[in-house]
Amino acid sequence: MRLVLRLIVLVVIVAAIGLWFTRPKTDGPEVLAGLTADPAHGETVFTASGCASCHMAKGFEGEAKLVLSGGQEFPSPFGTFHAPNISMDPDAGIGDWTAIDLWNALHHGTSPDNQHYYPVLPYGAYIHLDPQDVVDLHAYMQDLPADATPSQPHDISFPFNIRLALGGWKLLFLNEGWAMEGDLSPELTRGRELVEAMGHCAECHTPRNALGGLKEGANWLTGAPNPAGRGTFPDLTPPEMSWSEAELVEYFTSGFTPEFDTAGGHMALVVENLAALPEEDRAAIAAYIKALPIR
Repeated sequence: MRLVLRLIVLVVIVAAIGLWFTRPKTDGPEVLAGLTADPAHGETVFTASGCASCHMAKGFEGEAKLVLSGGQEFPSPFGTFHAPNISMDPDAGIGDWTAIDLWNALHHGTSPDNQHYYPVLPYGAYIHLDPQDVVDLHAYMQDLPADATPSQPHDISFPFNIRLALGGWKLLFLNEGWAMEGDLSPELTRGRELVEAMGHCAECHTPRNALGGLKEGANWLTGAPNPAGRGTFPDLTPPEMSWSEAELVEYFTSGFTPEFDTAGGHMALVVENLAALPEEDRAAIAAYIKALPIR
């Protein structure tokens, strides 16, 4: 009987330790203290990060894309995720979020009510945003429209609907290290910020393991199956990516490939966002891609 009790106590202790280490992480407001918001730069962060591309309502065009009422579907091997309402509605959206709430969502994948977000919100990339980026993004979003459309629940089944398990996923796969390291030029540093952080390019262009974590290292940006089950995302590393920097910049600007094909699917929205950035940002992304090692 004593042995059984000891085993129960041991299990409880191990479970408590596990829950402690996998609890949702948050930072306090001191992380953003002393920063002055720049909404103009926040618009650049918003555009480069593709916020509207995922959170606009299906079929919206033009300025209506800034009504971030959500509803788009993102099929995956784990179920179908639905983009939530992130408009400025205080009830249906995130209109009552503070800048630190946004920081914790993007940096830690933690909601204001201290719940884990699924990594369909690409906080694995957004963790690289610096505090100024998030403060500026928050300031820019304050002037976007409010919409009362309720967010739809995700359509995922057991055991993937257990949010507590996401703490273990984060321990395994969420880290602040950059894929491209070393003594980088200012252009490559900016390209890294745009590719690895804001643009979250690896979320589509890097293969994943059975748990949905990115296979980094030698697999970085080497292409991946479309999680929706239709086609693949291309390899961006040499020699597969043979386009010149000028050809890449042209593609990011017009959507035309050197073979006179055009960007389609979700990539068409990515190109639309990239085309709205300063040309030097598109050049920095091209420089980053051309600097990737041969796999």
